[in-house]
Amino acid sequence: MKGTGTFLTINGPQLPKALSVAALVVAAAALVTGCGSDSKGTPAWTAQPESHSASPAPTRGASGTPTAGSSTTASPGASGASPSPGATAAAWKNYSDPGRKVSFDLPQDWIAQSVTPDSGSLPGALKIEVKDAAGRYLATLHTGLAPGTTQPCAADAAKPYVVVSSVPVSLPAATGEGTIPPRVVYRVIQGYKFFGSYGITNAVGGTDGKACTLRNVIQGPAGKGDYYFGDLPSLRAFAPDEKVAPAKSFDTLDQASKYVNEGSEFANVQRMLLSLKVNL
Repeated sequence: MKGTGTFLTINGPQLPKALSVAALVVAAAALVTGCGSDSKGTPAWTAQPESHSASPAPTRGASGTPTAGSSTTASPGASGASPSPGATAAAWKNYSDPGRKVSFDLPQDWIAQSVTPDSGSLPGALKIEVKDAAGRYLATLHTGLAPGTTQPCAADAAKPYVVVSSVPVSLPAATGEGTIPPRVVYRVIQGYKFFGSYGITNAVGGTDGKACTLRNVIQGPAGKGDYYFGDLPSLRAFAPDEKVAPAKSFDTLDQASKYVNEGSEFANVQRMLLSLKVNL
C-alpha cells in the first residue's frame, strides 16, 4: 500500500487518497446493509458500533494460528477480519503459569515474565509481561481485574477511530448490553496524530465511529473479573505533552496500515494474542 500524500477528509480525520475510495465503499455498505467489510487490514472508518451478533471463532492449529478455511467474518464497523499477512517468527514456544490458568504461544526468543498484579486485583490474579529478545516491552496479560465501569463520553470530546484489524477469538467473556463477541483488534484513534493500540476486547468501541477511550479489555463472566492482553488496557487520543508509549503514533493512517499489514512485529503479536487460552 503506497501513500500518495493527497488526502480526503471524512468526519474530520484525513485519509490517504489511495484509501479513500475503499473507505467510502466500506462506510456506505455498513450504513446501508449493516454488513462487515471483507477487506484484509485496509483501514476503513467505522460507520457504526461493533456488532452484538456472534461471529464464529477461527479454527486454530497447534501453534494457535488460524488455519486455512477458518472463519474470520468481520463485524459491522470493523475491517481487516483476516489475520495479518506479515511474516511471523520461525520458532515458537508456549507459556503457561504454574496453575495452568492461562497459556499462550510466543516467539522462541521473546520473554514472558510473571510480575506482581496491580493493586486492587481479585485473589488469584495473574500479571505476565511480554518483551522481545532485546528486552523491549510488547504486551501485558493481566487477569483478575475488578470489573470496570464505562465512563460517560461527551459528544464534543469523542474522537474518530478506525478498526484497522479485527479477528474473532474464543475466550470466556460476559455477554449482554455493551459487549460483542471477543476479538483481537488493532484500532487507531485520531488526536494531534493517529494513535494505535492492539489487544483483546469484548467491549463496544463507541458510537458513530467516535469514542473517548477504546478498551482493550475482556469483561469476564460474572464473578470472575475482567482481563486484558495487549500493549495497554485502553487507548485514547493523547495530548502533545503526554507520553504515548507503549501505544504507537502515526502521522497518517497509511503508516498504521503498513504497521499492521507489512511488519513482522504486529504479525507476531497478533498470533500470540490469538493463541491465548484462559481458564477462569
